[in-house]
Amino acid sequence: MPFRKWDCPMSFFRSSALVFPLFMGFLALAPGCTPLTDYYANGFKVGPQYSRPPAPVADDWIDNSDKRILKDPDEHRKWWTVFNDTNLDNLICSASNQNLKVREAGYRVLASRAELAIAIGRIMPQQQFVQGSFSQNALSIEVANRQFIPQNFYPQFNYGLGIAWELDFWGKYRRTVESAANNLDANIEEFDDFMVLLLADVVEAYTRMRYFERVVDLLKENIEFQKISLTIATARFKGGLASELDVDQGQSDLSFTESQVPLFQRLARLENNRLCLLLGISPEDLEKKIGPGKIPVAPKTVAVGIPAELITRRPDVRKVEREAAAECARIGVATADLYPHISLDGAIGANSMTWNNLFNPKAMYGSIAPGFRWNVLNYGRLINHVRLQDAKFQAAVARYQNTVVTAGKEVEDGLAEFLRAQEQTAEMEKSVTAIRKAGDLVIVQYRAGTTDFNRVSLVQEKRVSRELELAQAQFYIAEGLVKTYKALGGGWQIRLDGCSLAESIKLDPPKKELPKPEGAKESP
Repeated sequence: MPFRKWDCPMSFFRSSALVFPLFMGFLALAPGCTPLTDYYANGFKVGPQYSRPPAPVADDWIDNSDKRILKDPDEHRKWWTVFNDTNLDNLICSASNQNLKVREAGYRVLASRAELAIAIGRIMPQQQFVQGSFSQNALSIEVANRQFIPQNFYPQFNYGLGIAWELDFWGKYRRTVESAANNLDANIEEFDDFMVLLLADVVEAYTRMRYFERVVDLLKENIEFQKISLTIATARFKGGLASELDVDQGQSDLSFTESQVPLFQRLARLENNRLCLLLGISPEDLEKKIGPGKIPVAPKTVAVGIPAELITRRPDVRKVEREAAAECARIGVATADLYPHISLDGAIGANSMTWNNLFNPKAMYGSIAPGFRWNVLNYGRLINHVRLQDAKFQAAVARYQNTVVTAGKEVEDGLAEFLRAQEQTAEMEKSVTAIRKAGDLVIVQYRAGTTDFNRVSLVQEKRVSRELELAQAQFYIAEGLVKTYKALGGGWQIRLDGCSLAESIKLDPPKKELPKPEGAKESP
């Protein structure tokens, strides 16, 4: 494929002690089909050299001609501030500092950092030891040539150190470091992606809560309006000017509208509880701290840049790209097992029967043992391991390309909702203005007896419906903008920029340490 190529290694070390194993390694490479120069160009490492895979990206947005879509480059570092809502800003700050999922992702970054340090350590001698011992020995009288051994009992002192070092001739351990480094990068991007999703979820939950609260307020306003209609119908019935049907119909309309209030209060409470979860706190009534509010008002325009910027802008795209790089490096690790393992073992120490002579130069011993090990009878397993890693890499590439395509689709979805909801709101505002005027007029006509209660009921029903639809359209504008910013991948920079929290919204953060069981004692 165009984004990776295979490498054939060549000998580099000059030590005479390694001539034979290096020569055998060269023979192993001789039948290869790729140039040995690639091995040199790759830093003396076998396996494919990674480069970013191609991904399908649109040339422009579908609604690129709409003046509300701006092509100006923007990192959207604090995109939620476009709503000019202080309560929302404070909730964002609290969530970024306290959310438990983000904290979990942060610990995964620390774990990956430790794994990288471990991988780097494997480049050094893989085994090192320092040892010392003393033993008191007794010889059997039945051993051969016992008569020539003067002592039946003797002590033995010894100390020494040794190493076992598999040289990274084919780049196996350096490829492992590459993989670990890419995994660390992927986990950092995952952390940033969690932050993007978290901030968008906070804004969405807050907007939904405000929307449901607005619906409750509208229902209560219409309940008062319907109570007036019912009062007029009751008075006309008692005066013999209307039938009892008008009263029953008015009561039915009123009771139905009242029944909708608990429904939307429940939905508002669910979003309140969702916000608490995102803040990393136990459920509580947030309205006591943030007070009532309106549906966040979105601006008319949004800066989205160009589609190609999504590849470098979105943390989830960067994450899967780094995962593909890690899988590519693992192909090199598997490929290195096809070639001889060149090692260097060594030891130095001293043996003596007396403590006084233990540090005498004559008691010293030492050894150095270069060697190689070649799994020539395991090629079926080793080659299939390479194929396995290659398949994982190809799957990671496909996942990366799909993530890029999904990113473009999510931006288009958000823009479509944002733009069309604005157009819907403009028309719904006209409709609501007209139906409110009709509602006032129909009451006057019914009071005068020039229209029946069916007209009153119909107008009131349409008034409730139109006002709720207007509130929904206003919510869709904000929701569409949130989805757009979320799809653009902005906001993760809050971990770099930080934020300040107003005193009025400060919440108790989750504890970092678990409480001790009752009766537990302090460790000595």
